[in-house]
Amino acid sequence: MGVSAVFALDLKGKVIIARDYRGDVALNCTDRFTQHLADAESESELTPIWEDNGVTYAYVQHNNLYLLAVTRTNANAMAILTFLHKLIQVFTHYFRELEEESLRDNFVICYELLDEVMDYGNPQFTEAQILSEFIKTDAHQMEVTNVPRPPMAVTGAVSWRSEGIKYKKNEVFLDVVESVNLLVNSNGTVVRSEVTGALKFRTYLSGMPECKLGLNDRVVLETQGRNSKGKSVDLEDIKFHQCVRLARFENDRTISFIPPDGSFDLMSYRLSTQVKPLIWVECHVERHSKTRIEYMVKCRSQFKERSNAAGVEIRLPVPADATAPQVRTSMGSATYAPEHQALLWKMKTLPGGKEYLLRAKFTLPTVTAAEDVVERKPPIQVKFEIPYFTVSGIQVRFLKIIEKSGYQALPWVRYITVAGNYEIRMN
Repeated sequence: MGVSAVFALDLKGKVIIARDYRGDVALNCTDRFTQHLADAESESELTPIWEDNGVTYAYVQHNNLYLLAVTRTNANAMAILTFLHKLIQVFTHYFRELEEESLRDNFVICYELLDEVMDYGNPQFTEAQILSEFIKTDAHQMEVTNVPRPPMAVTGAVSWRSEGIKYKKNEVFLDVVESVNLLVNSNGTVVRSEVTGALKFRTYLSGMPECKLGLNDRVVLETQGRNSKGKSVDLEDIKFHQCVRLARFENDRTISFIPPDGSFDLMSYRLSTQVKPLIWVECHVERHSKTRIEYMVKCRSQFKERSNAAGVEIRLPVPADATAPQVRTSMGSATYAPEHQALLWKMKTLPGGKEYLLRAKFTLPTVTAAEDVVERKPPIQVKFEIPYFTVSGIQVRFLKIIEKSGYQALPWVRYITVAGNYEIRMN
């Protein structure tokens, strides 16, 4: 990848930590970075990557810090940004909170980590749990040994899991989380619909287990000669964790892996099929005079009756000068949030196949001319969570855990659908 140097700076642009890997970029290049930030009139003008005088700058902001990488080579920009985000995860693992003070209090550890995660500008080990085995803090005192040696995870093929892990109870928790992104225009037509999903694992397994996961993937079921009509899904843009054996997946679509210990995302996917809106919102606005406006809102759940949506929040945009709302709802509660210029309609639970109404009256103290009444309205935003339900119909057919000691592990699977960027434009 060829990163020349990595810096950590405070919000004023003062260097806290600097590590020069290749010696081909002057360390005072941070002055140009600070000047670039100062020249920008707004944050929207800033880009995470730019080039100046033959030097490419890539940075991310985290809390009150800037992490900056510079290079003179034609490096992979996304790989540099991925490395910086991995570096944030490593520092957060060691210091709990990554901020200016935590770096100043742990200079020695920071430089030890920078020496291990990158060698001559090329990333090496960025797994925090493995690094913590041989770079110790006060909370992880090193054991006294005659000859210190790196853990097997560094020298072996499995860099994401260390040996000797033991649990009294071996369990695996799998959450299949799907996020619905939807945009409906003012005529009620779905303009954009997309489902993004992720398989989120929490593993508490002893030893070095081998896991095999089976999904109702259309390609797999058709290969096996099964009737997949209505019971399979077409997964697109699949992205795997590094623990998955890609050669095995490309050969027979089997997801085989040795899991990391603790929480991780095994895979993510996308479905671009047309999605029926799960929660439909209609809003009718009436202006009775120049100083009074009334909202009539209808909320209808369009999923199966046996399912229930939880934490439903409908954000209705209102005029900036609206005051003194009079609100009536047939379900849940509504509060006026002037800081968001919106009326928030919240329902703890929303059963499937139901319809509820809201009526709100506002006064408008600012008198406007008739030609100024027409204004740009932001879209209605909807948030919700539906447990035990997936839009795509994806199912975990099996989850096998095999370990040489032969113990029995308990797999738990849960399905959740949440609202992503879910917007409905108003008339």
